[in-house]
Amino acid sequence: MKIRAKKSLGQNFLHDASVIERIVGALDIRDSDTVIEIGPGTGALTETLVKTGVKLVAVEFDRELVPLLESQFRYDENFSLVNTDALNVDFASIVDKPEGVKLVANLPYNISTPILQRLIEQRHIFSTLVLMFQREVVERIVAKPATKDRGFLSVIAQTGFDIEHLFDVAPGSFRPVPKVWSSVIRLTPKPAFVGDEAIFRKVVSQSFAQKRKTILNNLKGIYDDASSVLESAAIDGIRRAETLSLDEWVTLTAAIKKGTSLTSQ
Repeated sequence: MKIRAKKSLGQNFLHDASVIERIVGALDIRDSDTVIEIGPGTGALTETLVKTGVKLVAVEFDRELVPLLESQFRYDENFSLVNTDALNVDFASIVDKPEGVKLVANLPYNISTPILQRLIEQRHIFSTLVLMFQREVVERIVAKPATKDRGFLSVIAQTGFDIEHLFDVAPGSFRPVPKVWSSVIRLTPKPAFVGDEAIFRKVVSQSFAQKRKTILNNLKGIYDDASSVLESAAIDGIRRAETLSLDEWVTLTAAIKKGTSLTSQ
């Protein structure tokens, strides 16, 4: 059965055995583990995971790949396949025991931000996540304050997880060969320390709405008294959003929650 990668889904199938071994090694798998794989594709990584003996739940959006995967792993009682969009999955509902779950994924550029938000929201069920993105996405995820790549993705990811940049992956490790390098990161969930995560995400998103503007001018779009709330959080309104530390974002969110409600936008 010949499978063609779909550009519309951002598909590039990993085939490099050495990269696959490093990814599986980064999961630090134990016999009792449950692993979720997002986007198994043609099953190269899946095959190595199955051989470890873990309980594996694969989430594949592309219906054309389902018969291939079902045929390839039909005799493995620890393998199950869910044909759905990972952006809509309640991950706790597809595993027997929704705690200490490990997750692995090779993720296309076009869903990097929404899938990370989804994983942050559900991070309480995970112990380890090993994710591969385009390298430029990882550069944004791990960016430090006051650097050019710092943005919404950096702040929400680093608030939800401890993040390790493990290694880079050359284009030749995929079929078809992409034009860009990829990078693999390992995420370990942090306990919640943001009082209201919905408000937090809205504040961070609005603060980065126009990166060349000051945080005061950006926040005026959703907060009637942005100047006062920044003062109460001890944050100078002329600063730009990329200069704030994680602790400052938490303090700002708390100050906004304590004050007047955000305007609806």
